[in-house]
Amino acid sequence: MKNQSEKEIKGYIFDIKKYAIHDGPGIRTTVFLKGCPLQCKWCHNPESWKIHPELSMRHGRCIRCGRCIEACSRGAISMVEKKPVTNIEKCKMCGQCVDACLTGAREIIGQEMTVVEVINEVEKDRIFYDQSDGGVTFSGGEPLMQPEFLIALLDQCRIKGINTAIDTTCYAEPEVLQNIAGKADIFLCDIKHMDNNKHKEYTGVGNELILDNIRELDRAGAKMIMRVPVIPGFNDDSKNIEMTAQFVKSLQNSRRIDILPYNRGGLEKSERLSADFELLKTDAPSDEDMEMIAEIFRNCGFEVKIGG
Repeated sequence: MKNQSEKEIKGYIFDIKKYAIHDGPGIRTTVFLKGCPLQCKWCHNPESWKIHPELSMRHGRCIRCGRCIEACSRGAISMVEKKPVTNIEKCKMCGQCVDACLTGAREIIGQEMTVVEVINEVEKDRIFYDQSDGGVTFSGGEPLMQPEFLIALLDQCRIKGINTAIDTTCYAEPEVLQNIAGKADIFLCDIKHMDNNKHKEYTGVGNELILDNIRELDRAGAKMIMRVPVIPGFNDDSKNIEMTAQFVKSLQNSRRIDILPYNRGGLEKSERLSADFELLKTDAPSDEDMEMIAEIFRNCGFEVKIGG
């Protein structure tokens, strides 16, 4: 029997991805929590930035039928230059326009879920975790932005014997990370750039807190896999890669580095949202470039996986 407090703990989720093979060991279910304190210019999931649900509009699917305007009880949608435009100040994310849309052009990104609801979804694929030494990965956004919700999820997974990973920027108050450090089986920690100013220019925050938190996780004995997104023109130069290698080498509990090539998936997603975005428009690194970076890390004694 579940206790009442557990039933009442809720958080915001924007996706649950089944059969994930790039978010930690084995076959996993990845639960994407909404909200992120960083705004990386290459972000693949800009819909994760805001912690609360938001409206997404696929303009190419819209047939200008006007059903969304008729359905909106708050008068938040109007036709402007033959296109339905939503006044976000009036919109309350009730979903009436989404239900009325014939083509699926409209979608609300993010929903509030209880711990029980999330765990029920996670448990559906338990047979795959058992066969592959997999489990569940809590990602985002930044899952540490919803610490009470995350801790409750981790506690339930521990009770049920489900392996847990946290995919994190490590940008959080130290006490938050301390409370969570012993609850997850593995941390997937992003290292984006070793230069503080460059990091702040491209993500909106400096890297000092991030690096300190990684050191604290290491001192706490947490198992970690480092993940480096490779962004051409930002962090792919040999100097930064070598500095990253030296930093990770100073840790006791991390001997694997995953390097993740930039992709342009976030650009199309950002066009569906109402917020203003300044995302990079660059090409993905070549296979040769990725292999060169991998070799630098291998020469420092790390196990390296390209693509996570």
